[in-house]
Amino acid sequence: MRASPTAQDVAKLANVSQSAVSRTFTPGASVSEDTRNRVTIAAKSLGYRPNAMARSLITRRSRIIALVMSYLENQFYPLVIEKLSQKLQKQGYHVLMFISDGNETDGVLDEILQYQIDGVVMASAMLSQTLAHQCADSGVPVVLFNRVPDTSAYARHTTSSVTSDNRRGGRLVAELLLARGHRRIAFLAGLEQSSTNVERERGFTEAMAQADAAVYRRAVGHYSFEGAKQATREMFGEPGLRPDAVFVANDHMAIAVMDVLRGELGLRVPEDVGVVGFDDVPQAAWGAYRLTTVVQSVEQMVAATVELLHEQMQPDALPRNVVIGCHLVERDSVRAATAQPPSPTRKHP
Repeated sequence: MRASPTAQDVAKLANVSQSAVSRTFTPGASVSEDTRNRVTIAAKSLGYRPNAMARSLITRRSRIIALVMSYLENQFYPLVIEKLSQKLQKQGYHVLMFISDGNETDGVLDEILQYQIDGVVMASAMLSQTLAHQCADSGVPVVLFNRVPDTSAYARHTTSSVTSDNRRGGRLVAELLLARGHRRIAFLAGLEQSSTNVERERGFTEAMAQADAAVYRRAVGHYSFEGAKQATREMFGEPGLRPDAVFVANDHMAIAVMDVLRGELGLRVPEDVGVVGFDDVPQAAWGAYRLTTVVQSVEQMVAATVELLHEQMQPDALPRNVVIGCHLVERDSVRAATAQPPSPTRKHP
């Protein structure tokens, strides 16, 4: 059996030093274009492939980022996985994904740390105190994506985060619905304890209160498609007391709301009920929905996350919380600015 080619073999064929071969295959290392070309050609000719595991033993860097998620049902997070993986791979990193059991991550903690990872990104998952302590003790930076650290002093002082301006997004929704003549405005919450839900609802209720209006009804969908459908049936169960608009904490649930309103209850969107979501997932623009929603910039959030990871890998780096701006995109699920609200004597099904 023929022995596998080594870095020494490549260096000899390319007429360069072994360290030049190592630098060529080390992401971010300095090497001239001529040397890179000679080494690449020699490696291809010999069938040589660098050993990433061996290199990690030398550099003490695995170049692996752990991505921890608790669910993938929401269409927003597959976009996050795609964009984050692509950006990190271009920088020579690899993403190792873990699915936690439930909203906290203690169940995968030991497995994560066994891989000698260089950093952790947590999306759609809560950071437990145990994980915060162990990652900090191991020198592994943690960046929360679309979440903020909990109220404990330890989490705030050890963990960075990237979010959109959820509070501002909630305010924008309230202001839009009020400006379009809606007065019986409901809120469909996601997960009660998630920071995204808390901030979106806070901004929404603040803007309502400033306009001397109150949230007409409230229900919880747990960021679940079926949960949102059931909550919609309950909120709109009494024909004479139905909301005339609903702010839904994310697009995934908003699509379920529209399905129930139109398919089960025979209501028109937006003539009878206005619907606004949050995220701007690709499905929100589909012709069957044309959902008005708050846009979270996945590109900007991912770029900020990767920047924070690199920053937190440096000695004595301090945690930072980055907030990315958001904006509304209007489609067809809310009355147009010139539209008049339906007559109060209108009979609803």
